[in-house]
Amino acid sequence: MRTDFPHIRLRWHRVGSATAVTAALVLAGFGTAVHADATTSSKVTWAATPCANPKKTGELACNSLRVTGGTTAFQKARGITPKAADAATPSGYGPSDLQSAYGLTAAAAANGSGETIAIVDAYNDPNAEADLAKYRSYYGLPACTSASGCFKKVGQTGSTTSLPTSDAGWSEEISLDLDMVSAIAPKAKILLVEAKSATMANLGKSVNEAVTLGAKFVSNSYGGSESSSDTSYDSSYFNHPGVAITVSAGDEGYGAEYPAASKYVTAVGGTALSTSSNSRGWTESVWKTSSTEGTGSGCSSYDAKPSWQTDTGCTKRMISDVSAVADPATGVSVYDSYGVTAGWYTFGGTSASSPIIAAVYALAGTPGSSDYPAQYPYTHTSSLNDVTSGNNGSCSTSYFCTATSGYDGPTGWGTPKGVSAFTG
Repeated sequence: MRTDFPHIRLRWHRVGSATAVTAALVLAGFGTAVHADATTSSKVTWAATPCANPKKTGELACNSLRVTGGTTAFQKARGITPKAADAATPSGYGPSDLQSAYGLTAAAAANGSGETIAIVDAYNDPNAEADLAKYRSYYGLPACTSASGCFKKVGQTGSTTSLPTSDAGWSEEISLDLDMVSAIAPKAKILLVEAKSATMANLGKSVNEAVTLGAKFVSNSYGGSESSSDTSYDSSYFNHPGVAITVSAGDEGYGAEYPAASKYVTAVGGTALSTSSNSRGWTESVWKTSSTEGTGSGCSSYDAKPSWQTDTGCTKRMISDVSAVADPATGVSVYDSYGVTAGWYTFGGTSASSPIIAAVYALAGTPGSSDYPAQYPYTHTSSLNDVTSGNNGSCSTSYFCTATSGYDGPTGWGTPKGVSAFTG
């Protein structure tokens, strides 16, 4: 169990021009920073969700941020004038946007049936199934209910009745994760495994339980500082051949997190995603708000380099492998109701990109029984959108923190361009 106190987000940021003023508010008793440009009302503002600020020593942080105002990329692209986060209508990208951006429209309509995607989070969201139903109904996705066998919620022991204590902050994270899986792979089954707390031990046991219950795709949207215990966590919780395990790279800019650093998982970085007049119709860059906020990346201090990683600047495990949208200003639409005004919110953070990539793996099909699916993108690099602009901070080895042609830390080999890069 960890004894450090990872990723406390008590931070002030400057967003926009040199004259912009960044404000910070304390929400729901947690010190989560809100990012605002006082000069322009359209500037997007956001705050880390409460679960991004661990309440207890040894707990890990979720990697999500919730938009609190301004005009998002989704709204700008459609000429929508109401400010984001009024809860009445979506203000972030929906399923059709994400499927279009990542070349998944046909695959989402045809693939995923019979596959089970697991979401591992901490604490209980009592409204998870009801909120999921709202999201899927609004966007015209097929219903996914416990009655039909499509949706299942369990605690870390697999019990459907013995569930953890409910928590509003982690419920926001759960809603984000469930909705992103639904957006990308609407025909897949969803298994939500709720750890009794956000320690690595309990979250890790939940990963094992997800695999025991048959999930071949497991998304993890949390992380913390690396430690010398990580290699033992690797063998205890993440060494599952034949299972695609995705992990958020982190939201604090350049620097390695665990379990994204595990050599057995697909580490998922984050991008800013906007519409474009190019042939793809979309463009992406590294997500960075400031030197202390943006997608994580870096060279692990403890985890060995997997055989499929061939970059020469890092002798150990390098983060990330692939990436997807994570910038709150270009964020995704989520329906949530527990502990907040019931309605529509826009989220960012690498908590969004991890379930997106887990769902892409599901669209690509069941992994080979002895495979580590993290290696798949490395053998299909031409089937990814190479992200070549932006950085997530300063580093002594350029590609650790700066996008470049080919592999780089913040975005890995790039973002999905269909499903071909996610199969053996």
